[in-house]
Amino acid sequence: MKELNTLKYRFQNAGIVEKLIYINLCVFIATFVFNTLGYLFQSNTNFLIQWFSLSADLDSFLYKPWSIVSYGFLHGGFLHILFNLIALYFIGNLFVQYFTSKQLLNFYLYGTIVGGILFLLSYNAFPVFKNLPHNNILVGASAGISAIFVGIATYMPNYQVKIPLIGYIKLWHLAAFWILVDIIQIPVSNAGGHIAHLGGALFGYLYVHNASNKTLSFSNPLKNIFKKKEKPLKTVYKSGNKAFVKNSKSENQEKIDAILDKIGKSGYDALTKAEKEFLFKQGKN
Repeated sequence: MKELNTLKYRFQNAGIVEKLIYINLCVFIATFVFNTLGYLFQSNTNFLIQWFSLSADLDSFLYKPWSIVSYGFLHGGFLHILFNLIALYFIGNLFVQYFTSKQLLNFYLYGTIVGGILFLLSYNAFPVFKNLPHNNILVGASAGISAIFVGIATYMPNYQVKIPLIGYIKLWHLAAFWILVDIIQIPVSNAGGHIAHLGGALFGYLYVHNASNKTLSFSNPLKNIFKKKEKPLKTVYKSGNKAFVKNSKSENQEKIDAILDKIGKSGYDALTKAEKEFLFKQGKN
């Protein structure tokens, strides 16, 4: 009982990334418990997989519409969930440095949904899938993770990540490689899964690109996101019945520009603690 209370406490006080990891792990363990029960009772059907995976068959999807979301919490094997949760841990924790926990959850869920929709459309539209059985199913968190990864890479493409034995690589290079791997893997194996990943990536890019109301630029995109879209601030000085209006540039905006220039040249890690806190507060405004 003490261990359960400890786990409950840790879950309640964990960040959104850790909570998603815990949920995926619990569902994964439950899947294997149902596998064991199926073996003991000589049943070939796993309850969780049957009711919560996304089927390529449209009639099956209409019968269980919740599967467009629930499949994103199921995994087919140990390596599948291992790689997904490692990616979620590192990419998710980078994401929440610039976005809120609620936004990360939205990216995960909506990326999962868009990936599932693209999976369904592909299996029922492309001729290559017509000869395949329509009882194929989709499981995995990769579509949601792809949305998070491509979203943060679109937001700050020039952010540099240090890769062991390789060195520093820009975030958008990693995201481009991530997408390229999915594209070239479609004819090889798990075509539906890779198409779903691309759907999540597409959502991540379009959401950030449209939300920032800008043309994608790899020079310094943070400037355009932090800059307000309205006209320059106006300061009004009143003296009696007269009012004098003066256009002025916010001192905060000048400081933001300087910090963002520093990020563009040296990366986020080059900022001082005070600069990071200031940028975080401004991003919330």
